[in-house]
Amino acid sequence: MQNPPRWVSTNGDVERPNVARLYDYYLGGAHNFAVDREFAEKTMEKVPTAAIVQHTRAFMRRAVRLCVARGIRQFLDLGSGIPTAGNVHEVAQQADPTCRVVYVDNEPATVAHSRTMLRDNAGAAIAEADIRDVDAVLATPEVRGMLDLSRPVALLMVAILPCIRDDEHPVELVARYRDAIADGSHLVVSHLTADEQPDLVEGLVGVVAETSTPIVARSKAEVEALVSGFDLVEPGLVLATRWRGEAEPATGAEAVSYGAVGVKRSNR
Repeated sequence: MQNPPRWVSTNGDVERPNVARLYDYYLGGAHNFAVDREFAEKTMEKVPTAAIVQHTRAFMRRAVRLCVARGIRQFLDLGSGIPTAGNVHEVAQQADPTCRVVYVDNEPATVAHSRTMLRDNAGAAIAEADIRDVDAVLATPEVRGMLDLSRPVALLMVAILPCIRDDEHPVELVARYRDAIADGSHLVVSHLTADEQPDLVEGLVGVVAETSTPIVARSKAEVEALVSGFDLVEPGLVLATRWRGEAEPATGAEAVSYGAVGVKRSNR
């Protein structure tokens, strides 16, 4: 068996589960600790967390491939976590090796470890910043050095907006990023919802509350407000598993998240 990679930690926080490492575990990665695996296995007895994460990641891959097909060659992934297997840079660069990707995360150990993972890829980097601080994100050396925001970019907000509380004004936050990117830029968004599976999502929110990153589910109308100013490509805002995915009716873990890709419309 292959030995797990050495974890690069900046704060010694290895005794409690970490959301980025949990995502890695749910996706079959090796960048996690025993505490994460134990927590993940315990939560999966209550909620199909692994299936939920895997469906979200599958949506992200489909959306990235669409962006590349539509001419996008630069990507800004907000709240990325660990860029484990099958993440944005791998999908985009498989389609076109010239694609450039900047991940953004605010957890120092996640960023430090991700930098070791990406050090041999000249077209991918991770910036340490809080996505709530738009100016700080856009001023990072990675964003300034790798992306040209005067040209269209794909802005990814996949499974991160549920971490933004209502009192942190998520609609205004997305609008600030929208205003900072060029016309023709694409927004890739997914968001937790309790519209279809309220009991399951209530359980998920309760499980996540045991970590340091609580989340909030939002209705379709609330998610529509988040994508204001973007023209949605077909099929619009739908359950993420149905976004250019399977045609069968969504149930259970397949019906807990909306997904959409939008194009920034010109104000001219």
